[in-house]
Amino acid sequence: MTPKQIMEHGLQEGADYFAIATIVRTAGTTAAKPGAKALLREDGTIIDGWLGGGCVKGAIKEATLRAYATGQPQFISVAPEEDLIRQGVQAGDNKDGVRFARNGCPSKGTIDIFIEPHLPEPDFLIIGTSPVAVKLTELAPQFSWAVAEAFTDTPLPDRVAGRARYVVIATQGQGDLAALKTVLAGGADYVAFVGSGKKFATLSEKLTATGVNAAQIAAVRVPAGLNIGAVTPAEIALSILAELTQVKRHLLAQAAQNG
Repeated sequence: MTPKQIMEHGLQEGADYFAIATIVRTAGTTAAKPGAKALLREDGTIIDGWLGGGCVKGAIKEATLRAYATGQPQFISVAPEEDLIRQGVQAGDNKDGVRFARNGCPSKGTIDIFIEPHLPEPDFLIIGTSPVAVKLTELAPQFSWAVAEAFTDTPLPDRVAGRARYVVIATQGQGDLAALKTVLAGGADYVAFVGSGKKFATLSEKLTATGVNAAQIAAVRVPAGLNIGAVTPAEIALSILAELTQVKRHLLAQAAQNG
């Protein structure tokens, strides 16, 4: 399969989650050779393509699950025990960005595999029609954020399992309290409010009075965006996108460290 065919097949399968695995190097006797590719499901099973026999399946599955958990590509080297000893590593070790696994097959070949996960982009909801909301909607696609607009008087769209959700409330006086109630009831990984801390303090009291969880209220980022001295709607939108990028990268780095 060509890379294009593999990607098209993955999308046709309807999978938000899939991975492309490529053999980049082999040594000794191996069934698959460098350049061989495969399309993997979320659980590491092969949809299409060829990476060799059962000797690599366990390592591929583990690496694929780790790739999904961390959002990061994985480079694994499946080698016989004597090769691992010669390199001063053991199965499970991670050295210079390579995770090692043991090949217990009689062929005793070594296969190095690069696994690249395809993860769904986070849901990005912009609530409101203020000038900041308009500019944010215009700028977001330039930074690979797919915008799904929402309104204050309707429930948020259902969340897709496993997909992060980021919400910016840019109502700016037009239904602020209703928007906050809707968003906090629906849950999100990131909620930012375009407005002053003083204004939000007043809204927080009202939210608390209606029974909204205090921890949820405290998690709202106010004012939205990094402090870059933004004044105009375009500058505020840029500061919000900077913060969104920072948060997303931080979460991925945390996941990679835990993985």
